[in-house]
Amino acid sequence: TGSLCPPLKDTEDASETDLAKHDEDDYVEIKEQMYQDKLASLKRQLQQLQEGTLQEYQKRMKKLDQQYKERLRNADLFLQLESEQVERNYIKEKKAAVKEFDDKKVELKENLIAELEEKKKMIENEKLTMELTGDSMEVKPIMTRKLRRRPNDPVPIPDKRRKPLNYLLTEEQIIEDLRTLNKLKSPKRAVSPSTPEHVPSAPLENLSQRYEARIEEGKLYYDKRWYHKSQAIYLESKDNTKISCVISSVGTNEIWVRKTSDSTKMRIYLGQLQRGTFVIRRRSAS
Repeated sequence: TGSLCPPLKDTEDASETDLAKHDEDDYVEIKEQMYQDKLASLKRQLQQLQEGTLQEYQKRMKKLDQQYKERLRNADLFLQLESEQVERNYIKEKKAAVKEFDDKKVELKENLIAELEEKKKMIENEKLTMELTGDSMEVKPIMTRKLRRRPNDPVPIPDKRRKPLNYLLTEEQIIEDLRTLNKLKSPKRAVSPSTPEHVPSAPLENLSQRYEARIEEGKLYYDKRWYHKSQAIYLESKDNTKISCVISSVGTNEIWVRKTSDSTKMRIYLGQLQRGTFVIRRRSAS
C-alpha cells in the first residue's frame, strides 16, 4: 500500500499551487470588471454631457450664467452713469457758451456805440471850431446852374432856417482849443481884432495841462505808462474827486471803467485824458 498512495507532502504543494492560481484569476477578473464599469460610467457621462443633462455641467453652466447676468447689469449701470455725466457736462458747457456769447454781444454793441458817439462828437467839434474861427476850410455851397424861371412858376423862397449848434465843450475847453489852432497858424499872418479869429490872449499858466494818451492794440498809453483791461486804477477829476475803478474794456477812442464802490460803468474819451479833464493813477489790485 505504501507504493500506491502519493506522498502527503507532494499533495499539499499541489493544493497550494492551484489555490494561488485561482486567486490570481479572480483578481484579474475583478480588475477587468472594474475597468469595464469605469469605462461604462465615463461613456454614460459623455452621453449626458452631449445631451446637456450632466449634473456637473448644469451646475457650472448655472454659475457661468449668473456671472454673465451680473456683468450685464454692471455694464448697464456704468452706461447709465456715464450718460448722465455726459449730459450734465453738455448742459453746463452749453450754458457757458450762451453766457459768453451774450457777454461778447453786449460788449461789442457797447464798443460800437461808444465808437460811433466819439466819431459823432469829433465831427460836431470840428464843425463848431470851424464856425467859431471862420476857418477857410468850411464847406462852401455847391454852385448850381440856375434856369430861367417860367412865368407861371412860383417865386422860390430862400431857406433861412439854420440848425442850432450843440455846444458839447465848456467855455474853457473851447478857448484852449482855439489857442491851439492859433499856434498852428503862420506867425506872419496878421490878425485883425475885428475878425472872428481874434481871441483874447491869456497867460499860459491858466491853460490845462496836456497829457499824452493813445490806444494801441487794445492797450492805453497814458502819461508814459501802459494800462490794460482789468487793471486797478484811481480816476481823478478836476474837482479833486478820487474814485477807485477797474478798466473794464479798451475801445478805439475811449476806455470804459467800472467803479469798485457800486460797479457802475463810466466812459472816458482820449480827448478828456489829453486835456486833463480826468487823470489816471495806478493802484494796487488789492
